[in-house]
Amino acid sequence: MRSRALAHTAALFLSTAVASALLSAGGGAAHARTPSPPSSSPSSASHNGAVPPSPSLPASVDGGAWRSGHLQGTAIDRRRGHMYFSFTDLLVKTDLEGRPIGSVTGFTGHLGDLDFNSGDGRVYGSLEYKAAKAFYIAIFDGARITRMNMDARTTHVVSTVHLREVVRDYTADMNGDGVFDGDTANTPDHRYGCSGIDGVAFGPDLNRRGGGRLTVAYGIYANTTRTDNDHQVLLQYDVRDWRRYERPLTEGALHTSGPASPGGKFFAYTGNTRYGVQNLEYDGHSGNWLMAVYKGTKTAFPNYSLYVLDGSKPARRGVVKGQPRPESGRIVSLLPRGLFHEPSGVYGYESAGQYGLVSLDNGRFYLGEAGTADSGGTVLQTGRAVLHRWTGGVPNPFTVPDTP
Repeated sequence: MRSRALAHTAALFLSTAVASALLSAGGGAAHARTPSPPSSSPSSASHNGAVPPSPSLPASVDGGAWRSGHLQGTAIDRRRGHMYFSFTDLLVKTDLEGRPIGSVTGFTGHLGDLDFNSGDGRVYGSLEYKAAKAFYIAIFDGARITRMNMDARTTHVVSTVHLREVVRDYTADMNGDGVFDGDTANTPDHRYGCSGIDGVAFGPDLNRRGGGRLTVAYGIYANTTRTDNDHQVLLQYDVRDWRRYERPLTEGALHTSGPASPGGKFFAYTGNTRYGVQNLEYDGHSGNWLMAVYKGTKTAFPNYSLYVLDGSKPARRGVVKGQPRPESGRIVSLLPRGLFHEPSGVYGYESAGQYGLVSLDNGRFYLGEAGTADSGGTVLQTGRAVLHRWTGGVPNPFTVPDTP
């Protein structure tokens, strides 16, 4: 999820059957999309709440084709019938028939995974500015996203909260040479191999000491020469009082308003992966957490593409393996199901979900699919959310249902 976006300034929906031309909007190059065929009507329930099965949900939702970065994540507001797509530097809001309702542009940072918070009706996403050593949660007020090409910096549809803990680990001088080595994997710096953040999801307190939390997963650099980067790192925050931290997005003067530390920090032993948890999701049906990743390359590990945290087991105090100095932390357990790699003790699956992962809390999920389309010689990035059913089978635990 770390491909950088192409430069852009504004976007315009093309209502033709094929996005075969780019129009100018606001003096800049436009985003283009291809409309999807009509589908069934939206459900009246919202994600992350207690929702009944909703057979009316469509088999897929088309996120369009855009001059942007590749699809990073998706989120659904079932009550209002809206789907949100993150395209690295662009947020797109559609109805459940894939018709664009609005978009948010103007990001020069990396917009990653998304999740919908049923508590306040807003969409939360990870947002990175690595060159500035700044990491945020971007909070979108979906009710205000009513037209295409809304500028994130001037239209008051997005606010941001700074994550100080991520900055501390990203900038950590692990070899003590007094030099910050920057955005590179080829260094002993960056505590735990932290490359920033990506996966975000709402779910229970992993300590089982409170209610719902926003969980934020680190990106982890791929580096086979170090041993301290073999955990997925998860931060949890209680966001109920976050409005006091929220600030507008001002890229020319990035702020540092945010909590001093997370409410909890947790470690899941999976082996090193390429940029950590791409999409994180809590499944209210099973009570487990899903972590979709780009496969790692360390030969001592199985390098699965999906790991599942056992929601029935609270975090326990244990050793954070491979650290330069002995370290203990809150360890979360992998679900003992699926494929098993006995030498490392790691369980997992081979699955999609790296470009979008949404639980409907009834045994069904939307998985994101990313692709490209040619529009008059211009390469557009495409994305859609496709309905799947969890079977728990191996190697792939998902199947496309015969009917939605």
